[in-house]
Amino acid sequence: MKLTKNFTLEEFINSRFYDADSQKKVWEEFSKNESELLPKIQKLANQMQTLRDYLCTPIIINIAYRPLFWELKQGRSGTSKHIQGIACDIITKTHSPKEVYDSIEFLITEGSILQGGLGVYPNFVHYDYRGRRARW
Repeated sequence: MKLTKNFTLEEFINSRFYDADSQKKVWEEFSKNESELLPKIQKLANQMQTLRDYLCTPIIINIAYRPLFWELKQGRSGTSKHIQGIACDIITKTHSPKEVYDSIEFLITEGSILQGGLGVYPNFVHYDYRGRRARW
């Protein structure tokens, strides 16, 4: 299902981090909550499309939606923005994580994408649109 000019729903649900059984369960969990999750993921895709257009390069989504069962299986608290469908961890092949982070910060400042959580890691950037500024 196409969400924007360059993003599909599958990019926000599938992840290389899931084995085949887990990936199937992720889709089952999404399907159970699709009416709540799809509008949120659509909004997230819109933010990523703005970033992609700004950077003029494809955005690779490492992982976006993560259901509660996955979070708990990984030993996490279960309060991640990923569970809500409003967060993604991303990379590009042409920009460093710091450059991506700085670009998102700029786009937030100019009002082109929504305020939220932004974290830079050695190999990826986390972005979510939680509605308030959070940085790490």
